Amino acid sequence: MNNNNYCIIMAGGVGSRFWPLSRNAYPKQFLDILDLGKSFLQLTFERFANIVPAENIIVVTAEQYEDLVKKQLPQISRDNVLLEPYKRNTAPCIVYATYKLLARNPDATVVVAPSDHFITGEVNFQETISCALEYASKSNDLFTVGIKPTRADTNYGYIQINKGDHKIINEHSAYSVKTFTEKPNAELAKVFLETGEFFWNSGMFIWNLKAIKNEMEKYLPEVTELFKGGEEYYYTPQEVQFIQKVYADCPAISIDYGVMEKTKKAWVFLSNFGWSDVGTWSSIYERSPNKDLSGNIIKADEAMIDNVTNTIVQVKNKEKLVVVRNLDNFMVVDTDDVLLVCPKSDQAVKDIVTDLGIKEKSKYL
Repeated sequence: MNNNNYCIIMAGGVGSRFWPLSRNAYPKQFLDILDLGKSFLQLTFERFANIVPAENIIVVTAEQYEDLVKKQLPQISRDNVLLEPYKRNTAPCIVYATYKLLARNPDATVVVAPSDHFITGEVNFQETISCALEYASKSNDLFTVGIKPTRADTNYGYIQINKGDHKIINEHSAYSVKTFTEKPNAELAKVFLETGEFFWNSGMFIWNLKAIKNEMEKYLPEVTELFKGGEEYYYTPQEVQFIQKVYADCPAISIDYGVMEKTKKAWVFLSNFGWSDVGTWSSIYERSPNKDLSGNIIKADEAMIDNVTNTIVQVKNKEKLVVVRNLDNFMVVDTDDVLLVCPKSDQAVKDIVTDLGIKEKSKYL
């Protein structure tokens, strides 16, 4: 493996679309939602440890999740866990990791990835990321990874390619970016699918540190100026105090909006591996191979199910008897402190989470 290759895993999100399993205190990336015996974070770490040296994997997370990261990834060093005191979206997270890593290895090439995505076709994934890292190490281009859409999904961002600006890199196709679009409505998503020019935005990026530093300082000076002053503090006991002050003054902005939508150096590396952000109950339902003949996913040892179709039933206490009758397209999710019964709809869960804050039930978030 190339010792100049690094991975930055972003693990600070809440994953509210997976409520009530995903909570503020124990969000999605730390859960084994897929029943694989490992959390999303653990799977992500292991996936990238096959591509870059394990000691070169950096996790950026919220201060409140420090103990969860250490418990799930005991092999990671303290210097490789970057703690954010406040949620500020993806740009400050990436800027922080970039400037800290610049102090350690200015020749680094980096893949940035969310902590909570599901990948199939691991060999193709490794080949794609490794190829992109090799090319990016010698290029000033900034790469994102595009996923060929299989449906008009409104839960994903989309990237439009410029078909007239194309590269073949070790048998992998890359196109310059024409536009980025955040989560379109259903009608627009259908148009995107029909054109063949739009790909799902995976949220993964590949670049060398010098290239991204130049573009961040050009398009995000209000963020980079804050972190540039930390050169004397990174990897010292004073780093925590410095970062506390920086984040207090730092605006919340995504790397897509802050840099990728503005730069002239954005490229899409097209992939052929399976990908899902598994971000909602609907996505879990669609992906699950464990549906019964009525289209139900039943996670309960003791269950009496009658005239129930296309429904998710999940209980934490496997010894509890669950009786469900006469439901179609519903969710029944039982945790220690919440029983959720609602239509199997992403919007339904989103509305419920919003109502919890409004109706002073935020202790359940």
